[in-house]
Amino acid sequence: MKGQDITVLLVLGLLIWVAGTIYYANRGPFILETTDLRYWVAFILSPILSAIFCIAILRWRHIVPQNWASAMLLLAIPGMLGEAVVLSHLSTFMPKLHATSGGRYGAFLFATYALVLGIAEWVTLRATS
Repeated sequence: MKGQDITVLLVLGLLIWVAGTIYYANRGPFILETTDLRYWVAFILSPILSAIFCIAILRWRHIVPQNWASAMLLLAIPGMLGEAVVLSHLSTFMPKLHATSGGRYGAFLFATYALVLGIAEWVTLRATS
C-alpha cells in the first residue's frame, strides 16, 4: 500500500465518521427510538451498506486483497476513536437521542465495525494462504 493510500483511507475514515455521526445525530430518533421492526431492519441494513461502501473504497483505491485488513483498519480507526468520544458524551453530540438509546447506537457501531473488519480479515487471509 502506498503512503498516499494510507492518507486517503484515514481522511476518508474521518469523513465517513463525521457524516455518519451527523446523520445519526439528526435521524437517530427515527431509527433507534421507533418500532422494533424499523430498528431491526436498520440494524441489519446499516452494517451491510457500510461494508459495501468500504469495499467500494478499497476497490477504487486498487488495494490488493493481501492489504485489505490493514486498509480497512485505516478506514475504521478514525471512527472508532471518534465514537468513543461521542458515546461518552452522547447528550452533547446527539442531543435529540435519549440517553437510553446510547446502547442501541453502540450496538449499530459494533455490528458495523465487526462486519466490515471481519470481511476484510477474511479476504486478507484467503489472499495470503
